[in-house]
Amino acid sequence: MGDAIRIGIVGYGNLGRGVELAIARNPDMVLAGVFTRRPPDQVATVSAATPVHGIEALDVPRADIDVLVLCGGSKDDLPAQGPGLAARFNTVDSFDTHARIPEYFDAVDAPARAAGRTALVACGWDPGLFSLNRVFGEALLPEGETYTFWGRGLSQGHSDAIRRVPGVAAGVQYTLPSDAAMAQVRGGARPHLSTRDKHTRHCFVVLEDGADAGQVRQAIVSMPHYFDQYDTRVDFISAEQLAREHSAMPHGGFVIRSGSTAEDVSQVVEYSLKLDSNPQFTASVLVAYARAVYRMNRAGQVGAVTVFDVAPGLLSPRSAAELRRDLL
Repeated sequence: MGDAIRIGIVGYGNLGRGVELAIARNPDMVLAGVFTRRPPDQVATVSAATPVHGIEALDVPRADIDVLVLCGGSKDDLPAQGPGLAARFNTVDSFDTHARIPEYFDAVDAPARAAGRTALVACGWDPGLFSLNRVFGEALLPEGETYTFWGRGLSQGHSDAIRRVPGVAAGVQYTLPSDAAMAQVRGGARPHLSTRDKHTRHCFVVLEDGADAGQVRQAIVSMPHYFDQYDTRVDFISAEQLAREHSAMPHGGFVIRSGSTAEDVSQVVEYSLKLDSNPQFTASVLVAYARAVYRMNRAGQVGAVTVFDVAPGLLSPRSAAELRRDLL
């Protein structure tokens, strides 16, 4: 198997903790350390032996890190961290603001390419695994429609976004798919569905002392790329209720391609996920793709890449011969 791949974690919230757990389940990897904006002595990692450093330790290249997994939020953290760190390290991130992925890709590509680094952007289960299944569906059934449904589940990116609204002390956001819309698609009807037709969003928010509930609600429901295209409900609750009723992080969803291969011959392809822990599963995806990034960089493929550019075999710790023998 060769030397272990040395992984650094940037940011240590729920996703960073999930990455630490995932690395422990991959024998070809070791955790080089956690890098945080918080005082390192205030970060309690899963393993007491995990080294924790200030993020300024990444201001220069380090020979003890093969790939950094960036665990910050897409709204404010990754737009700065992604391009900056790609100039010094191979990186993987889960940037998930779909409408801004092209510009984010370009921002990361230039510094990574100049430094001879490989930077995988927008990786996780959506964008990520669901993106692959959308490509498969369109390629295999050129005549048809693709539908993506998320939830019912807690969205990390949208929850992070509402917590950054002035006046919000804490909060979570759930995405709820339309059962009626999914039934239509599974039946091969191929309806025209707007963004608002497919999902609703439900936010549970703890207000800061003195915050205006009306202003907070308006800031959330009008937020571009996150809530403005959806019917969004905002409920204000206590911190105790949030901790008691909304500490779990389930999620999941469906990608469905409904198409035809001949007159009156309907084909429906469906891929689904049901997750007890959104951040832990996303972390597991990031870690598998970190392996691929390490291999791609060693093979000379540099610059920004997405899941569309990664051969599936690169994700596995197994050799190509083993994969052909056991999984093909």
